Amino acid sequence: MEQQPTQRISQRARTVWRIYGWIQVGIILLLTIGLTVTVFLWDWPWWIVLIGLGIALLEVLSFVWLVPSLRWKRWRYDVTETEIDLQYGLFIVTRTLVPMVRVQHVDTEQGPLLRKFRLSTISISTAATVHKIPALDEQEAERLRQSISSLARVAEDDV
Repeated sequence: MEQQPTQRISQRARTVWRIYGWIQVGIILLLTIGLTVTVFLWDWPWWIVLIGLGIALLEVLSFVWLVPSLRWKRWRYDVTETEIDLQYGLFIVTRTLVPMVRVQHVDTEQGPLLRKFRLSTISISTAATVHKIPALDEQEAERLRQSISSLARVAEDDV
């Protein structure tokens, strides 16, 4: 395989992804509490509650502890004059090359959590799809948005 992209997303992405994991765990725990009430009301077997608690424990181990670190280690990107190179994925590693001549426009996005941690996601639109680089530092995202936008204009002028 060719050399991997060299740029990484912000390390604060792990914290944001862990918070998303805790939100998922909270939802599972609420469902487990609801399940516990139904078990008590309709005299269902208690092992159903244990399954809910086991799922919540697996969510903590995977989506709060393991997945954010692995996801951060795998996410890489590079921007050159001719293309954008993206690499991501936990078990299945996806590598995408986006030619600059295909870029139609570039956006930055911030949700409440990303804004709190001063992070932004870049969306790169082509005719076929939208590619995203998640959780970049705000200043890096702005610099990258400007850079991709100007490189895409130059690439379109060459066509």
